[in-house]
Parts: sequence; C-alpha cells; structure tokens
Amino acid sequence: MQALPTSQTNPFAGEDEDRAAIWEMLVSRDIDAFVSADWSKVSSDFDEPAFFGIDGRREDNPDNWRLGFPDLETYRNEWLRQANEFSKTEFAEDARAAIFEATRLNDIEITGARAIARKKFDGRIRKANGGEDRLLWQTLYFCVRKEGRWKICGFAGYLPNPLGAVS
Repeated sequence: MQALPTSQTNPFAGEDEDRAAIWEMLVSRDIDAFVSADWSKVSSDFDEPAFFGIDGRREDNPDNWRLGFPDLETYRNEWLRQANEFSKTEFAEDARAAIFEATRLNDIEITGARAIARKKFDGRIRKANGGEDRLLWQTLYFCVRKEGRWKICGFAGYLPNPLGAVS
C-alpha cells in the first residue's frame, strides 16, 4: 500500500484522538465529499439545530461580514451549488490532491466539549484551459462533542487569509 502524501495525512493520528477526529471531519471527509459533490458524506457532521455560518466575504472588516447561513439547509444548498460547479470544471491536475495540498488545519483548541478549529487555504488548482482556481481564505469552525462524536455547530468562513495587518 502506498503511503499518503503529507498533506493527506492526519497530523493528530495516534497522538490526540479528539483532534484527529476533528481533522478527519473538517479536512479529509470534507474534501472527499466536496470533490464528489456528495453531501451525504458530511451530513451527519453537523449539529443541525444549533448550526449557523458567518460569511466573511473575504473582507478584513468584520462590519462587512454577514449571517450568510442562518441554518444548515441554506449552507447545504450553497455547498451543493459550489460542489456541482466544481465538478463540471476540467482540471489539469488531480483537484482532490491540490485541495489537500492547499489546506492546513494544525490549530484546534479544545475546552471541555467545545472546540475551535482554524482551517486555512492557500494554493491553486490548475485548470485544463490554462487558468486556475485560487484557494486563499480561512475558516474558524465551532465544534461541539455531542452524541459521542464531534460535530460542527457553526463557522465564520470565507475570511481573508491572512486576516489583516496589526496596526
């Protein structure tokens, strides 16, 4: 069996069960679901009654951020729209591998049954037509341990990466 590239290897595996589970949910499972446009692969990863998402609109100023996803259905519909659009694109490289390469989730803060995970994207996927998809944003995921596993209860996403300069 061939070893996975470093970008596809869970940095917490064998070290920290909780962080490893969060990484699997937010990186591995999320990328696989998105690339295959299959929401069913991630649908159980959400705490549906509590879920909401902030759309940072890639804006540095939080005054411009919006409650873009007031419920899971709204988010699911946008996620599916993006995934379906992505699946119609012809790429000049393995898009799944490129997304893994662009994705970093090394910082997960856990206190009791709550966690904040800081997922950052910085990379490109080359398109067959000579163009590229630029992946450059970050998301703060808010997670809760519920029913014996970690679930996403919200996020602040589509934030600039980096977020802004300190004045």
